[in-house]
Amino acid sequence: MSDEKTGRLAGKVAVVTGAGSGIGRATALLFAREGARVVCADISGKEKEVVAEIGDTAVAVHVDVSRNDDVARMIETAEREFGGLDVLFNNAGFGGPRRPLADFDEQIFDDVVAVNLKGVFLGMRHGIAAMLRSGGGSVINTASVAGLVGLKHQAVYAAAKGGVVQLTRTAALDYATQGVRVNAICPGMIWTGLAGGEPGSTPPADLIPPQPMKRWGMPEELAAAALFLASDESSFVTGTLLPVDGGYTAR
Repeated sequence: MSDEKTGRLAGKVAVVTGAGSGIGRATALLFAREGARVVCADISGKEKEVVAEIGDTAVAVHVDVSRNDDVARMIETAEREFGGLDVLFNNAGFGGPRRPLADFDEQIFDDVVAVNLKGVFLGMRHGIAAMLRSGGGSVINTASVAGLVGLKHQAVYAAAKGGVVQLTRTAALDYATQGVRVNAICPGMIWTGLAGGEPGSTPPADLIPPQPMKRWGMPEELAAAALFLASDESSFVTGTLLPVDGGYTAR
């Protein structure tokens, strides 16, 4: 990895949730290459593998983002190990089953909302407080195109991601004069483990998603968008929802 004193995130401390795989993994690795010290948080145990790849500028934390105490400990780790918090990437999430709305049971609703929406709320609640203590920062939330348009058979996931959209917008207004920026990326169909992809794998040529660019997005492309929002290059950007979706929401 690059020297921590160089790069677009030089001197910054970042927390990445869902860092064990997919978009989170790609982002943690990119943030570290760009000079950040990174807290890699995940529930899977794979966060330790990512930290081993990064080296001594990263630490791993086992976190269930739906649990307040876990999230508080995650943010405390950043402050204790690295002296503060500058960037929070609330990325952890999962899609749940796809079915008509009336076929979802209450437990599925609770589980999907707990991780995808409550997890973002808890991250922002504790993370923004830490940023205010250290002079400001950037929050990036992973929403989805499902939070911007209707997607058949994804009512619960779409509702949770729609909630992330509104948390992002309202928090951006709440802290616009206090040095904390809050933005969201809205992925389209991305080649991650949720879609059957593994790190370094290539999507099958005959598996083309219904996106105008006629290809899958790759985790590294989402990481690049998160890097822009994390860096000082986006210093006048807050409350934005950035679709990274191959044109899906432009139709």
